[in-house]
Amino acid sequence: MAALVPDPMAAGGIAGFAVRIRRGEITIAAAVEAYLERIAALDGRLGAFEHVATAPARAAAGALDALLAAGIDLGPLMGVPVAVKDIIATNGMPTTAGSTVDVADLIGGEGAFVRSLRHAGCVILGKVKTVEFAAGGTGINYVRGTPWNPWDAETQREPSGSSSGSGVAMAAGLCGFAVGSDTTGSVRGPAAHCGVFGLKTTKGLWPTDGVYPLVPTLDTLGPLTRTAADAAAIFSGLTGTPVPVPPPARGLRLGRPSRLFFEGLDAHVERTMTEALARLAAAGAEIVPLELPEAAEVVESFVDFLPIEMIASLGRERFLAHRAEMDPLVAARGDAGLDVSADTYARLLKRHHALCGIAQRRMLGFDGWVAPTRPTVPAPVISRAEAEARPPTPSNLWPNTPAVSYFGLCASSTPIHGLAGGLPVGLQLMCPGGADARLLSIARTFEEIFGPPPKPELAPFL
Repeated sequence: MAALVPDPMAAGGIAGFAVRIRRGEITIAAAVEAYLERIAALDGRLGAFEHVATAPARAAAGALDALLAAGIDLGPLMGVPVAVKDIIATNGMPTTAGSTVDVADLIGGEGAFVRSLRHAGCVILGKVKTVEFAAGGTGINYVRGTPWNPWDAETQREPSGSSSGSGVAMAAGLCGFAVGSDTTGSVRGPAAHCGVFGLKTTKGLWPTDGVYPLVPTLDTLGPLTRTAADAAAIFSGLTGTPVPVPPPARGLRLGRPSRLFFEGLDAHVERTMTEALARLAAAGAEIVPLELPEAAEVVESFVDFLPIEMIASLGRERFLAHRAEMDPLVAARGDAGLDVSADTYARLLKRHHALCGIAQRRMLGFDGWVAPTRPTVPAPVISRAEAEARPPTPSNLWPNTPAVSYFGLCASSTPIHGLAGGLPVGLQLMCPGGADARLLSIARTFEEIFGPPPKPELAPFL
């Protein structure tokens, strides 16, 4: 068995890589080549990538090395190899939105966010898989394939979704960072189930033109990374603001919502969360029980709200014409949006805006709220026949992450499975909308307290 080439960013992350390329210790071309080799070695089993842009990535890397040699420095993200979720238009690469249905007219051309990656000097390695139309939380895609969660080589487990390929690619070290989208948890879920860090940004922080519109009211873009420090470097590099620095744990006041967020936990998640909260308290953070009665509305509201905007974006006629071609889980979700009245949608939208204001007020006096990202560990992938036999149910929404979106908050998922061993578990940190920099600062403190999480064993996938 050939040895797997080392991940060029495993030690030192984005900041360390930036130092190394400027010292001449590594070239951008060498880093890109290492990731292409890792993709070639591992992705046949993992299936994270929908499209690998080998020639364009090599060409971009060579050009960026030439710029550096000429004294032209594009900034802290220069040369970082990136994987982009396959709902995001990227020039010269296909965008399938995880489907065989043509939705190119809904996505359009390359948008401002991808252009900002290019302007920052990132190298786009290719497109990574997604749940069809980004409309699912398990990560399963029966149409274009489900990426294999690298935490179990024997049993295929859900990578979570919809940014399934982004989570798997990041967990396996197939890129410097991965771009995902998060509507109801599509960055945070894969981060939690694949054992990496994920950032759900405030709605509107980064533009979503050139991105498939699942739920335009809530859609956001965000990175999946090795660490909170890497996410902070990306945030800084793309917003032109200082890198968020970790504050002392002592003095942090963190709310622990008593409803919804801590219900239905499996034993491993509950045990790991208990240990995480104990370590935060031991480091000096105050953990305060929090009543959040509005959380009970979220699941009921999302049963209607998400399918309505999904059908509005896709189009009723197109959905009905192509329903038989779609992933059965996605098709069932779309069915729920076909017969919802306009007044119901207007009421839900009005309530969403009201809840955003309520959540901002309930955040007063807290630095953030903490809860599990997902209530369970990654489950085995079920067959298409099993999926089609199951009655449609909203339970796979996993209310912990949709609640954050409906409340208009920003949030992150920090891997904490190193505290108790076993399959990955994520701790969700929630902060007020617009407080993304503060969120990343606190997440960096969490990272210092919890320590680096273990990585999956990749040798069985070679």
